[in-house]
Amino acid sequence: MKFRVFILLLSFLTVSCTPPPAKDVYKQQFYVFGTVVGLSLWGVPQPQADEIANQIATELQSMHNRWHAWHPSPVVDLNQAITQGKPTTVTDTSLIELLKLSQQFYKQSDGLFNPTIGHLIELWGFHQDELPVGTPPSAEQIKQLVELKPSMDDIIIENNVVSSKNPAVRFDFGGVAKGYAVDLAIEKLKQLGVNHAIINAGGNLKAMGRRGKEAWQIGIRQPRGEGVLAAIQIEGEESVMTSGNYERYREYEGLHYSHILDPRTGNSAQQLISVTVIHQNGALADAASTALTIAGLEGWHKIALQMGIKQVMLVDSEGTVYLSPAMAERVEFQPRKEPKIKLTLPL
Repeated sequence: MKFRVFILLLSFLTVSCTPPPAKDVYKQQFYVFGTVVGLSLWGVPQPQADEIANQIATELQSMHNRWHAWHPSPVVDLNQAITQGKPTTVTDTSLIELLKLSQQFYKQSDGLFNPTIGHLIELWGFHQDELPVGTPPSAEQIKQLVELKPSMDDIIIENNVVSSKNPAVRFDFGGVAKGYAVDLAIEKLKQLGVNHAIINAGGNLKAMGRRGKEAWQIGIRQPRGEGVLAAIQIEGEESVMTSGNYERYREYEGLHYSHILDPRTGNSAQQLISVTVIHQNGALADAASTALTIAGLEGWHKIALQMGIKQVMLVDSEGTVYLSPAMAERVEFQPRKEPKIKLTLPL
């Protein structure tokens, strides 16, 4: 592990240790996917950068609209058709790809990443733009939905026609959409001639290239308060995805319920409050961070191996940080704010 003092420059996860010259790094923010998305470009003149930022914002907003789980969208239409037992022709190629990726990640994660549990997510109150309030769902309500056992194994994709063997399937791609979106956005930037950039969607980011002569430096949010827990340098193309219980949650009578639900029990995942995964593929890293959160301390290592993940940082409810050896080589902590750290078995 490396130890270095670093400075938080943005309120989200993309940070630089020293402010770069304004002429070199262009920064823009826009609100999409229910969070602030930050775009940083290096070495792009401002007029061109403004145009590129507008295109990226438009692309991301289109993805958000097409993949939304409760506002009118092709996903909502697909869910309604599945409830009615009707096959549906899906014309959005990105949605077809999202379904296929989800089938792959579902199998690799032993079903812990399961985007078909939309009914459970709605039951917990997370199919709304505001944080839910009031009494959580009862154990009986949760049990009834869990016993319906929706899964990606129920999904049949033939060309562009999608159907399900289980009418209880209801898609919610919240555990993979941002990762897939930043993958597509980085590819769009490449098409536009950009070689050095970061896109950060509320803690789900992807970087490529460098910040001039230096590596990009990003910060991992402190899940138990303000500021940064750790910093990581990125060179080349990599995704850093973090799942945590601090963005979307509900509180009732002093208890904190994360929006990340265990499909086996229907209850909120509680043991791990933050999981960070590094991988080149943003969609895979996003789905893996969700699956590892659900797997907990006893099961995360097996799931990470199956998903091909080597760089993992986990934070438990006591604040202890668990680092895979490959992640320990990358992560940097402030010298006087080092948390309790445990190294895990290699991946």
